Amino acid sequence: MYFEQTSLSEILDDLCSRFIINVPDEELASVARICFQIEQAHWFYEDFVREINSALPMFSLRNFSAKNILYDDHCSLLHHWANEHEKAYNDFLQYKFRVPVCGAIILNEKLDKCLLVKGWTSRSGWGFPRGKINKDEQDSTCAIREVLEETGFDISPYIQDKQFIEVVIHEQRIKLFIAAGVPEKTVFIPLTRKETSKIEWHKISGLSASRAKSGLADLFEAGQVAKSTNRYYMIITFVS
Repeated sequence: MYFEQTSLSEILDDLCSRFIINVPDEELASVARICFQIEQAHWFYEDFVREINSALPMFSLRNFSAKNILYDDHCSLLHHWANEHEKAYNDFLQYKFRVPVCGAIILNEKLDKCLLVKGWTSRSGWGFPRGKINKDEQDSTCAIREVLEETGFDISPYIQDKQFIEVVIHEQRIKLFIAAGVPEKTVFIPLTRKETSKIEWHKISGLSASRAKSGLADLFEAGQVAKSTNRYYMIITFVS
């Protein structure tokens, strides 16, 4: 295959062509939009390219953007950002964490369990399937797309526009549509790589108990990382 015998320099040229050079001009109009394209390139590199060629080095997003996109000769369009990479990257992080998020609270037929997903890393907690909204994308469309990517399940027949829970946490709007009546025997298989490690039904009563334990809700609202055996801190604010 192509990536098996390709040098790192050639691969970076390929990624710049795929994700930077040939995108619409509006995607290159601001540092934040450029960084989103670089993030897409980074995901592709880690999830697909390194799966084919494991000898290639692993990069954090920060190092990938700094050393292999902005500072080298792979993408001349971005060279004018090179001297302010750290500021650009930090601005991107602040912008990224304010982008609205949509997803779903998926309930079983008895309405006593909800479906939770766990991230790829060992430090990841349990959460509702959700993700950031694209430019000009409808909330429900985003929720359907993100849930499908993370679980392989199409929630479109189960949700209605007026049935949702919406909160704002640290300037980020999070909107979760209610998808009730999903059979527990449903097979869930994520469509994305290295994003979802587990998909399981959890009893709602257990989530409520977790909320009350040790002031966990207060810790979450204060923006602190709450340590819990079951790591439910990502959903505490939605439990009632």
